[in-house]
Amino acid sequence: MTVLATVIVLGVLIFVHELGHFWAAKAVGIEVQRFSIGLGPKLFGFQRGETEYVLSAIPLGGYVKMGGMDDEVMDRIEGGPAGESSMPKREPSPRDFDQKPVWARTLVISAGVIMNMVFALGVYTFLAARYGVQHIESTRIGAVEAGALPPGTEDLGTVEPGSRVVRIGGVPVEYWDDVQQRLYDGEPGTSLTIELVEPSRSVDIRVPVSEEERLSLATALGFWREAGAGFVEPGSPAARADIEVGDRFVAVDGVPVQHWWMFVEQIESRPGQRVAITIERDGSEIFRNVTLGEERVEHADGSVAYVGKIGVSAPLPNIVYSEVSLARAMRTGWDETVGTTLLILDFLRRLVTFDISPRSVGSIVTIGEASGQAAAAGLDTFLRFMALFSVNLAVLNLLPIPVLDGGHLVFLAIEAIRGGRALSIEQRLKWSNVGFLIIVGIMLWALSNDFLRLLGL
Repeated sequence: MTVLATVIVLGVLIFVHELGHFWAAKAVGIEVQRFSIGLGPKLFGFQRGETEYVLSAIPLGGYVKMGGMDDEVMDRIEGGPAGESSMPKREPSPRDFDQKPVWARTLVISAGVIMNMVFALGVYTFLAARYGVQHIESTRIGAVEAGALPPGTEDLGTVEPGSRVVRIGGVPVEYWDDVQQRLYDGEPGTSLTIELVEPSRSVDIRVPVSEEERLSLATALGFWREAGAGFVEPGSPAARADIEVGDRFVAVDGVPVQHWWMFVEQIESRPGQRVAITIERDGSEIFRNVTLGEERVEHADGSVAYVGKIGVSAPLPNIVYSEVSLARAMRTGWDETVGTTLLILDFLRRLVTFDISPRSVGSIVTIGEASGQAAAAGLDTFLRFMALFSVNLAVLNLLPIPVLDGGHLVFLAIEAIRGGRALSIEQRLKWSNVGFLIIVGIMLWALSNDFLRLLGL
């Protein structure tokens, strides 16, 4: 299933991306010579009209070859020797890519990324329309991040984990998003009463005035999650210790853990240490010794700390769905697409600033494992993973690296700034060779991370 799921994910998303370039090129009257799924030498294909449709040997990308594009650059992409064009020299044509105005070329180059974002938007919207809007079926508090509580709300820090919210401002709450929405939507500057059970008590807070503080209040509370393994990262400390999906964590170095947040606290407080973890599996209690990884974390005050990492994520909460209108489904699709984009951009920012380890970058091995696990979880989870990966593909393609779409857009921006004078073919080839080496380096880096994980290093 893992192999099939990976082929579907990569095949569909590469096709969608290249289809965007193809349609845009046709729309502005550019000759399309080849539409390829995959890179390198051609495996097989067919000709229809002026375009050859092919499947190529390396299933890690694709391309649309247009008339007038630099033959030397395309030869490198197609797997031929650099500097030796595989096609005879041709006379310039009004339908050549380079003969079109900058705006038209910008549209063609951007269309792949746009299609990936539209695909994600469509999938998220379909899921909301088909299944409804997701709700976490719990109002039970698992943790409160006291440091994130705005002034006037500090009493929430005294709430015991396991307490269940029943009413906020006299209005009953049924789902976790009800809790967050009521805290965020409270009238600024007024008092708000939060009623809880297990144990029964109430907490009065003053709703912050600023939107930023209200958002901080709404996200300072974490819902209850069981201390178990919902996903095990391949090659992680947990995987090397034979921890499996479905395991329930009972204790860390003899310290009992009652919920996920307690487990995280115990793990993060032991960076790089060897710990004994008590696990419940199929009704039996077993023990695993795990050497934890560590990750650099920079706090808001500028201080730096290292926290322990084990390589598991919490079990999925119990999700219920509520039917919504098509308009609400479209709004939900938009919100999820934007949220996913911001999440990926934040990951890249943290990677560049070394807030997270470079070992976090994975390759086709990680993609395959994640695709297989998503497929095993059901169609809706698999489609949601495809939407996330489509956004990821779009964002990465916009990086300003020659041979990627972002690099081509940089070339076009330079041409526009210079009043229509494009970089010479030699300059573009030089920078494209640099970009090609960068991409190969990133691929080797990601592959080495995966192999090191699998080897337990």
